[in-house]
Amino acid sequence: MLGDLRAKSAMHVTTEVDPTSGAILARNHYNPEFGDRIAYFDVDGATRTPHVTITGDRREFLGRNGSLRNPAAMGRTQLSNRVGAGLDACAALQVPFELAPGDTHTVSFRLGASGRRGNEANAMAQYLHEPDALQSALHAVQAYWSHILGAVQVETPDPSLDVLTNGWLLYQTIACRLWARSGFYQSGGAYGFRDQLQDTMALVHTAPHLLRQHLLRCAERQFVEGDVQHWWHPPQGRGVRTHCSDDYLWLPQATCRYVDATNDVSVLDETMAFLEGRPVNPDTDSYYDLPTRSNESASLFNHCVRAIRRALPTGAHGLPLMGSGDWNDGMNLVGIAGTGESVWLAFFLYDALVRFSPLALAHGDAAFARECLVHADVLRRSIDQHGWDGGWYRRAYFDDGTPLGSASNPEGQIDSISQSWSVLSGAGETERSRIAMEALDRRLVRRDHGLIKLLEPPFDTSALNPGYIKGYVPGVRENGGQYTHAAIWAAMAFAKQGDAQRAWECFNVINPIGHGDTLEAINTYKVEPYVVAADVYAVAPHEGRGGWTWYTGSASWMYRLVLESLLGLRLESGQLRFAPCTPVQWPGFKVKYRFGQTQYAIVVTQIDAQPGGPPTGIVVVVDGVTQRTAAVDLVDDQQDHAVEVRMIRV
Repeated sequence: MLGDLRAKSAMHVTTEVDPTSGAILARNHYNPEFGDRIAYFDVDGATRTPHVTITGDRREFLGRNGSLRNPAAMGRTQLSNRVGAGLDACAALQVPFELAPGDTHTVSFRLGASGRRGNEANAMAQYLHEPDALQSALHAVQAYWSHILGAVQVETPDPSLDVLTNGWLLYQTIACRLWARSGFYQSGGAYGFRDQLQDTMALVHTAPHLLRQHLLRCAERQFVEGDVQHWWHPPQGRGVRTHCSDDYLWLPQATCRYVDATNDVSVLDETMAFLEGRPVNPDTDSYYDLPTRSNESASLFNHCVRAIRRALPTGAHGLPLMGSGDWNDGMNLVGIAGTGESVWLAFFLYDALVRFSPLALAHGDAAFARECLVHADVLRRSIDQHGWDGGWYRRAYFDDGTPLGSASNPEGQIDSISQSWSVLSGAGETERSRIAMEALDRRLVRRDHGLIKLLEPPFDTSALNPGYIKGYVPGVRENGGQYTHAAIWAAMAFAKQGDAQRAWECFNVINPIGHGDTLEAINTYKVEPYVVAADVYAVAPHEGRGGWTWYTGSASWMYRLVLESLLGLRLESGQLRFAPCTPVQWPGFKVKYRFGQTQYAIVVTQIDAQPGGPPTGIVVVVDGVTQRTAAVDLVDDQQDHAVEVRMIRV
C-alpha cells in the first residue's frame, strides 16, 4: 500500500501523529493505486501514557550503519517523537513499564490501513481503544474461521487427514490464496486467472458465495477476443496478456462446477463488460499493461461460450494449440510459433466441452450444446490417433511436429498430467488409461523418497527446449521434481479408476504431515508440515525436501482429493452423493456436514456382503428412511438430520 520497492517509494512516504488517538499515520500520495490510503500503527494508551514515545525515522531507530539485529533504539530510554516528510520513514513505538517479580503486563499493538475519507484511520484507532474492543475483534475473527471451517468436519481412522481437512487446507486456500495472494516464497498480491478459479472451486461445500463472486470477477478480466489476463493487480487491473492456452477454459470449468453444485442458474445471466487491449504480437509471449473497459458486455454464460470458442482451433494433429504454455507455464516454447499442440489441453478441453454441453442445453442454447459434443467427439478421436505413444499418453507436439512426452525423447519421456487427465476427463480409452496410469506409478511415484514426480527424465542436456522449465535444476520444481498440483491429480485419477490402494498410497506420499512425523523426516523435508508445499525436490542430495509452501493451489486440490475423491462426498444439484474410495481396513468414518443452517450427521460404515443379505453397493438411510439412490436431498430446514451410509463390499 505504501509502495513495493523501498528504494523507489521511501522518499514519498510521510508520517504524522493523529492528535486524538496518538497513532502513527503513514501515507504515500504518489502511489498511483493507493494514494488515498492511510496506514496506522498504534498502542494502548498512546495519548494517555506520557512515557510512550515514537519515531518515524528509520535512521534514528536503527542508528548510523545499524541493523535490525541490534537497533540503536533498544539502548535508549525514549524516542524523539520525530515524524514528517523527508525521512527514511518507519513507525516505531516505545512503551516503558516496570514489571515486578512474578507480575504480568499486557501491551496491545494495532497495525492497520484505511481510506482517507471520513478520517477512517482515526475512527478505527479510537474504536480499538474502547474497553474489550480488541477481545471483541479477536473473537469475531475466531468466530468467522470457526464457522467457515466448521461447515464440513471429518472423523476418520487417519488423524493426519482429519487435521488437514478440518482446518489447514481451507485456511491455506482462503487466507493465503484468496485474500493475501502472497506468501514468503512468492510475494505478489495479484489474481491469477486460472489460479484463484481453481482455489474457489474447492469452496462449494463451505463458502459457495466466494466462488460465485470470483466467477464474476474473472469474467470482467476477459478480452473481447475471448482470451483473458493471465494475472492482474487490483484495484486498477494492470496485468499480463499472453498466448497461454488454458487460462480462459477455467472460467467455464468453474462455472459448471458452481451451477452443478448449487443449482444457482441465475449466475449465468449476470452481465459483465469485456476488456479491450492490443493483441499480443505473434513473435512475443506476453505484455504488461492496463487494458480499458469495453463498451461490449455479455452474460456470464456468453463469457464462457466465448472462452470455449477461443480454445477450439487445432493444429496438424487435430489437437488444441499450446500457445505460450498450457497448465505448465514453464513449457512456454513448445508452441510459441503458433503451431505446437498440447495433448494435455486436449483432455482438459474435452472435459470442459462435455461439462458445458448440458449446462448450455438447460440454459436454452441447444445449438451450442450440440456443437460442444461434436467438438468433443472429434477431439477424442484425435487423442486416440495422435495422443497415444504406445505405453502412455504424450504431452505435446512442438511447433515443428516433434512429439514431447514420448519414449523417443531423450528427456521428458513421460509427463504425469497427460496420464491423470486421460482418466479425469474420460477422454482416454479405458485400457490405454489403465496402462498409462501403470506407467505413471512405475516411473513417477517415488515411495522411497515420499514424492510423485511431474515428469521423467528431467530436461538437462538434450536439444529439446520446451521453455524456461529447462532453467530449473533437473529434479527441482516442474523440471522433474514433485509439483504437488499434478501429484494430487494422479491420486484423484487412481481413485476414479477405483484403485483405492494406489489412491491412498499417493495421498500418503504427498500428505505433508507425513513429512514431519519424525525428526528424520523433518530434517529432510525442512518446511512446515501442516500446510501443502507447491513442490518437493527429487534430486540428490535433497530428495524429499519441500519447496515453497503456503502460496500454492495444491491446498484446494488436496481438499477436493480428500473430501470428494477419497471420502466420496460430492455436491450435485442440491444433493450430497456418496461414492467413497476408502482403504479396505477402514471400518468407516464420520462427517458433520452443514448445509445452510442445517446439520447432517453422517456415519459411513464399510461392511462385507453376507449370503442372503443386501446386494453390494451403497445404501443411504436418512432419519430412518432408506433412500432410492446413494444420495441425500439437502434441505435447509434448520433441523438436525442423521444419515447412515452403508458400503457393502464383496
